[in-house]
Amino acid sequence: IGDGAPAGSYGYTNSGYSVYEEENERLTESLRTKVSAIKSLSIEIGTEVKNQNKMLSEMDNDFDSTGGLLGATMGRLRTLSRGSQTKLLCYMMLFALFVFFVIYWIIKLR
Repeated sequence: IGDGAPAGSYGYTNSGYSVYEEENERLTESLRTKVSAIKSLSIEIGTEVKNQNKMLSEMDNDFDSTGGLLGATMGRLRTLSRGSQTKLLCYMMLFALFVFFVIYWIIKLR
């Protein structure tokens, strides 16, 4: 088509069209690789989020059961504190003696 280009080449070689096409193919392949990496990364993130949500749900259930146990214990302590102070003092002394003997027994076994 002009400027002395050989017939059948349509001036693509002189205009650098093949160089641009090769660069375009290279960039397309690079983009395809990056998109594939982002896709696999997003799938892994989704899996991790599902696992974390499951763990949080289990922790919520554990905290609920612990809260119930703590509430029951506090109720027992209220009941114990309503009793006579002499009875409470006796229980505390017995507990302290028990702990003392357990510690003494552990030290003696060494």
